[in-house]
Amino acid sequence: MNLKIDLELKTRFPELNSITICIDGLKIKKSDRKLEDFKKIVMNQIRNDYTLESVKNHPTFRAYRKFFWTIGIDPTKIRPAAEALTRRILAGKNLPCINTLVDAYNLASLKTKIALATFDTDKLDGKLLIKFAKEGEQIVGIGMDKPFVMKGGEIVISDEKKLIAVYPYRDADNTKVTEKTENVSIIVCGVPNISKETLVTASEVTIDYITRFCK
Repeated sequence: MNLKIDLELKTRFPELNSITICIDGLKIKKSDRKLEDFKKIVMNQIRNDYTLESVKNHPTFRAYRKFFWTIGIDPTKIRPAAEALTRRILAGKNLPCINTLVDAYNLASLKTKIALATFDTDKLDGKLLIKFAKEGEQIVGIGMDKPFVMKGGEIVISDEKKLIAVYPYRDADNTKVTEKTENVSIIVCGVPNISKETLVTASEVTIDYITRFCK
């Protein structure tokens, strides 16, 4: 499934890139012992490599935070996804156990420091587009009780019928991955000052982790 970047958005952010991954024929479970063991390895590596003080200076996290400020999001209140996961680990907490697909791509995001937006392909309608939101458009994010109403100008992802994400930090509840999901579409979410090569590496890690634990 291809993802198009709207011309107006690309004109304002010419260095904005993303990669779309589609993986079919998945078998998603609530949990997996080998995946839980692998979580421990990745979390221990994070705790050995970073501190809460040093993590804020990582160039990838700095690129996301700068982008958040540019688009009017306070990254001290809504942290970039990979940084939030990293800080969770450094604070002594474990990663949540959602299902094997979500847990695997969370590990990939944690490992690569790149945000990933993931959708059940069979719940999508047509082509995907990254664009500026229009005032009044709505999305119910995962875990939200009521719709988030756009003021206009937010960066969002839509299919041909609805919004499916606020880029790059909030996915819609009605396209989320569950244990019944068989096919997924994943957007590797870049921002300015993150190279295409970094996104390619993140794509490879994501495919590796998901196929290792969900195929």
